[in-house]
Amino acid sequence: MAQCESRELFKTVLADESHGVFQGKIVVRPDAQKTDGRMMSQALLLGETAEMDNKPELEIFADDVQCGHGATAGDLDEDLLFYLKARGIPAKEAEAMLIQAFVGEALEFVENDDLRDALIARAEAWLKTRAG
Repeated sequence: MAQCESRELFKTVLADESHGVFQGKIVVRPDAQKTDGRMMSQALLLGETAEMDNKPELEIFADDVQCGHGATAGDLDEDLLFYLKARGIPAKEAEAMLIQAFVGEALEFVENDDLRDALIARAEAWLKTRAG
């Protein structure tokens, strides 16, 4: 099918000694001219030994397309943590705020209200176990 559009955003939060793996592939068939596909995998590493293996792939068999992929993995932004703590926000609360913002970016795109609410509740419950 020609003139398709795809946006894929994958967020992973890894704590302690967790090991995550992402392998995704966008395939553009020969008859899918004018396709626009984007895939991004982002991992937040919350432990010294947490690690993420990312392998986003593009398999393109058409000539007239715009496609891209990317992957990132990293720690919480120390500058943002410092900024929040300098304004009187306790360290654990500042970390939770940044984790919520990271996860929340992906949840914005969940159109089903019940599913989005359930995912938010699950994320908040997990954050409470980290804080306690």
